[in-house]
This record gives sequence, C-alpha cells and structure tokens, in this order.
Amino acid sequence: MSTEQDIHDSIDDAAETVGSVWPIHSFVTANPLSGFEDQPFAEAVAQASEVLGGRGYPSPATFEAALERGQIDRDVLESELAAAGYEADPETLLDRMETAAETDTDDPDTAVERVDHVLTKWLSAFLDEGRAHWPLPDRDLGFYGVFRNVAAHDGQIPDGGVVTDMPATPAETIETVLESYPEEEWPAIFEAQLAALPGWTGFIKQRAADESEWQSRYPITVAGYLAARLALLDAVDADIAPETPAVSGPTEADELAETFLSAWEGSYREELVDAVSAASESHAEAEPSGRPDAQLVFCIDTRSEVLRRHLEDTGDYETHGYAGFFGVPMEYEGYDTEVSVEACPPILDAQHTITDEPTDADTQADHDHLAGIREAAAEIVETIEANAATAYGFVESAGSGYGLALASRTLVPGRVHDVFDSVDETIPDDHDFCSPSIDSLTLEEKVGYAETAFDLMGWDHFARLVVFTGHASETANNPFDSSLDCGACAGNPGGPSARVLAKICNDDAVQAELRERGFDVPEDTVFLAGEHNTTTDEVDLYDSALPESHAGELEQLRADLETAREGATAERVGGSDAVRETERKAADWAETRPEWGLAGNAGFVIGPGELTANIDFDGRSFLHSYDWTTDPDGAALEAIIAGPMVVTQWINCQYYFSTVDTAAYGSGSKITHNPVGNVGVYQGNGGDLMTGLPLQSLMAADDEPYHQPLRLSTVIHAPVEQVTDILADHEDVVGLLDNGWLSLTVVDPTQDHTAFHYAGELSWYPADEATIVEPLAEATAAVADD
Repeated sequence: MSTEQDIHDSIDDAAETVGSVWPIHSFVTANPLSGFEDQPFAEAVAQASEVLGGRGYPSPATFEAALERGQIDRDVLESELAAAGYEADPETLLDRMETAAETDTDDPDTAVERVDHVLTKWLSAFLDEGRAHWPLPDRDLGFYGVFRNVAAHDGQIPDGGVVTDMPATPAETIETVLESYPEEEWPAIFEAQLAALPGWTGFIKQRAADESEWQSRYPITVAGYLAARLALLDAVDADIAPETPAVSGPTEADELAETFLSAWEGSYREELVDAVSAASESHAEAEPSGRPDAQLVFCIDTRSEVLRRHLEDTGDYETHGYAGFFGVPMEYEGYDTEVSVEACPPILDAQHTITDEPTDADTQADHDHLAGIREAAAEIVETIEANAATAYGFVESAGSGYGLALASRTLVPGRVHDVFDSVDETIPDDHDFCSPSIDSLTLEEKVGYAETAFDLMGWDHFARLVVFTGHASETANNPFDSSLDCGACAGNPGGPSARVLAKICNDDAVQAELRERGFDVPEDTVFLAGEHNTTTDEVDLYDSALPESHAGELEQLRADLETAREGATAERVGGSDAVRETERKAADWAETRPEWGLAGNAGFVIGPGELTANIDFDGRSFLHSYDWTTDPDGAALEAIIAGPMVVTQWINCQYYFSTVDTAAYGSGSKITHNPVGNVGVYQGNGGDLMTGLPLQSLMAADDEPYHQPLRLSTVIHAPVEQVTDILADHEDVVGLLDNGWLSLTVVDPTQDHTAFHYAGELSWYPADEATIVEPLAEATAAVADD
C-alpha cells in the first residue's frame, strides 16, 4: 500500500461484504448479504457464513414442519430432489441434512473479546444520537480524534504498542500496525476485522455515506474505526490476520437445503401464478366498469393488501398499490420538529425539502398549548424509563396515583388506549392547521410526480374522491417501532408523502397540464390524503380541505373503512372483538408483538388493480398497480422493475435471513434487548449492534417460525417480450435474477394468459413445462402455434 489513497480504497472494498445498517429510529430494511449479491445465492450464503458467521438456510426442523403442514408440496419436492440427483425419501434426506450441518464451535478468543468490549463502549458513547444525559465531550474531533485522546486514560487499554502514541491519521496507524505483514495480506485483514462487528461496521459505513446532521457535527469513518480496532488488537497482542483465506463453497447440508427451499418456494409460487393466470383470463373478459365510488391508493406493503380486500367487499371501491413515498423523493420536516427525515427509499436521493407550514393561527395555538402539556408528561415518563434512581424518587413523591397509573398501563392497556385516544382527539393534528410547502417545486416537477403516479398505476379514469393513503404503526415501548412504519419512506410514516402528492394533484395548474398530457381529470375530482394505522387497521382521512359537495361520499367512505377494519382485524388477530384486541396491543407497553409487520411476505404482483381485486393473497404479497395497455413503451414497467421490485427484494431478504439466523442476521429476543444511543440495540449489556428483525417479529415460538423464509416470487402481468427488453437494459436486476436472489414469472395476456418462468440469461420457459427450459423465442413460438 504505497499511498494513503490505496489504503482507503482497499478498506472501502473490504467493507462491501458488510451490509449498511440504519439507525433504529429510522429503520431501513436491507439485505444483510447485499455485499454478496453479485454471486449465486448458494455460493453467497456459504461465503457469508465464513465471513459473518451466519446460517444461510432454514433448519431441517423448519423444512420438516413445512412439509408436514403441506406448505411444501410433495410432488414438487420429489421433482426438485430428482433433478438434484437425490433418490432417498425426504425424511431420510432431512436426517442427513441435520447430521451434515453439525459443526464444532470454536471457543472465543478472549483477547479479541476484550478489544470488542472496549471498542463498543467508545462507539456507543461517540455515536449517541441525543439519548445520553451526559454526552461524550470533544466529539467534534471525530471518532478517531476522540479515541486517540482518551486511549491513554482508559484503564481497560494496556500500555503498549501503537495505541500509547497513535499517529495523527488513521492511515498512519494502520500502516504502523501492519508493517510486519505483507501488503498482499492487508485486504484479507481489513475484511476480517470489519466483519468482526458487522453491526457497528454497517452503521458506521451508512452514517459516513449519509450527509446527516449527526455525521457533519461528529464525523466517523470506516478507516478511523478500523485504525482504532487494529491499534487495540496490537495492544492486547491478539491475532490480526485471518487463520485461513476466505475460500468456501456450499456443503452437502447447504445443497440439500437449497433443494428443499426451492421446492417450498415452487409450491408457493405455483399457487400464486395459478391465481394470477386465472384472474388474467377473467379480467380480459370483464366488461368495463363505471365510475367507482372512490379510488384509494395504498402502499404496496403486504399489510395494505388485507385492508384493501375487505374494503373492496364493502362497496364499489377501486384500490391500488403504489410505493408508499408516492413517488416524491423528499426530505420532510414536520411541524415543530428539530430534525428532518428522508421520506424515500435509500435507493433514491431526496430531491426536495418539504416542511409543514401553519395556515390557521387559532388552531395552531390550541395545538401548541395542549401538545405542550402532553409532551411534558411524556418527558417525565422518558426520564423515569431512563433512570432507575429518578424513577424511585418520582413514584415515591407522586404517591398512589402514579402507582395506579402504572398498574393501569400494565393491567388494562386497552383502557389506557382509550384515554390516550381521547386526549389525542383534543389536540389538533398537524394536518388540521398545516399544509406541506410545495412552492419550491416547479410546475414541471409537480406535474411530473402526478403523471408518473398515474402512469405507473395505469389510470385512465378518476372517481370523485381519490385518496392517497400512507401508513404507519402504533406501538408502546418498542425500540423497533420504525420497522413497522413505511419501508418505502425509510422507516417513517407515509402520511406526509400522501399529503404532498394530494396537494400536488389538487393544484389547478397541475390538473390543466395533466389534461394536456392525456389525463382527463374531472373537475369534480378531489384528492385527499390519509394514513393507515397498520396495528389497528384504522384509516385517518385528512379532510380539512374537502368541499361540502363531497361530504356525503366522505361519510360513506368512513363507514365502509370502519367495516373493512373490522374484517381485516378479525382476519389478522381473530376473536370476537378483534378491533379492541389490536387497540390493546397498540397500548400495551409489555407487548412484544404489537403486530406481525411484513412477516409472511413471499410474493410481489405487478398488475392492474382490477386483476388482483378478487384474489385473497393472505397478506403475503406486495401489490403494485400497473396496466400494460396504457404503457406502450414499457417506461412505467421499467420504473417498477428497477425500483419497487428491487426494494421488495431487500425487504424479503431481511425477513428471510433474520428468520433463518436471528442471532447473526436478526436481533434476537426483545426480552433481552438493551437500546443504545438511539441508534440500535444490544443483546444484553454490550457487544455488537444487532442488525435485523427481532425474534418476536418472525417466530410464533422459539423453534417455530411464523414467517415462512422464502425468497421473493415476483409475478408481472405484461407481454413477456416487453419484460425481456426491459431486463436487457438493467444488468443489476438481471444479476439478482440469474443469481437466484428472487424469481420472476410473467403472465402474458397476449399469449393466451400463459405464464412464463424466468430461466436465466434472459430466457424463459412455460410454467406448465416446468422441467423444460427453452429460449424465449422458441417458448413463445410454441405457445403461438398452439
């Protein structure tokens, strides 16, 4: 490494094997093996096991349970096993998989554990985002600068080696520690040391790449962290170089697991594709419907599918799916908030800063007064939660009244929900007296966002009421609350995004330009925003600007949404009073599972809302509206494939890996979580940041997954040749497909609604010829001849 730049470049390359980790207050779902996506899935999980130590496949017991429940079709499994060259029965092979998977676990290196303990102590102090009552001083020096200053005063750090007199820059420290190692070994050392605490490394990597206020004030770099780690390892005389080169491949257990997994996925995919194919035929024969009572656009989130289905059963409603940031890549600053948040997927950069501006001074004053009282009470509770000594003193001085309040919160959380609900109803919501500022957007930008939404959903007609419905969750005492909010909004509520697009679409100048571009928006169409509470399935409609002429439709919609809520909650939680049960879960501060989130996700369907309206997807499919007949050049479909399809694959992978190895890729049990610095959680009292989802979001019991760990099955309703043309222009998406990170099936309405499975390298085969792989031209010609 002849130059400092060479060192930094090598560090950046080594860090690619560790996935980015976002702060827990803005939880972003991501594939923990994103750095391995350029490899075939089987090879990737094998190498990740060597580097990160995680399991890559469900356990034999999980496969056995799925087989017993009928989730794995035996005929499909036998076909997969035969194709892989296995002749024994499934039960025998599961036993063989169990035996082959048994490995010895090496004892931990106590010297390395000592380094990890010191490092995580200083990382948690330095990276704190406003949680600590006594913040670490001098953080403006950056992590490396602070560590360089404090190392000599830390009694847990030995006096010896480079750590006693660290050079001025991380690169100099790295060179000093590694001067006895050949330079060709340095990249392997960097990779091994960055993977030692992948949670902290992933968080540092993301924060260093993000131009956030915290990073600008208190900077940290991967190189600075690595330099501190190497200096500590040198001080305790720990091994620095990996014992053997990271060369690995799939084991027999992995090969068997891959076969069982493919059969499980094939069983699910067969049902999904059959349902879409049958609906495609019915859709083609259906007569055009009249103007619907209302159109509601929900996030593509799997939880929205359940509520959409129940709403469609209540009346003549048309529902659609669209990524929950509603196509506006923005940084949003709510009323009276200290920081802004990026309300768009990490695949995009925020292009606009949108703030809430007060428009009603009297309502604003009422809000400020009442919200101030509630905020003061919340601060007392937070102080008590954070400081045991304060808690004892406060409860003693507050007397029996506070004890009764605590008991109520614990024993009758449903009634507490009612109290908070009634209190909140007295406080005007921000949207009652604020309007999102969109003046910074040009007319062309506003029209572009509206046009893109209508294009992607294939709209050619409009109801009198059109509602863009974001979503958020409601939960108490839950560090992972943002993981239940909108993934498309980077772990933030989707209501603000819905409000922005609704305001854009209500703009007279925007509507005039849209009409010029072929979107005939009737003069009596009004666009509203709303927010779906995914814990209780209540939908809050933001109707402050609704004209009196639409009051009747709004009243009916509210009633039907309440009916849909009753049906959706009954499906999700069961029981005679499901709505009440969801409210109890939302208010119970001891509830480890307020809702299941996106657990169960396995499919992504891209097609017209009318096509999917009569299909029960069981809350397992992302649904994105799209009509190929309104997209002659494929531009809208290309945007969906390159954007939402990739993001849903990230979400699916996070659920998959968090389930198959909750300790390595998830975050273990909530019961033993210890929140740290408002950036993440530990297991116990220290160690690595946990990177994925908690056990309670994935498992019905410790050894019984609720989430079925399957890779994403995508189904697109469009001509197969159009899909092929799009894929040919997106090498990264083709790589994901060819490497087996997700599957793709196209139901082609122009070829007798035949389903074609993607076979790799831009080729397809008809789904009814599952063992025959043919190039696209031959496959489509065969169907045409029939």
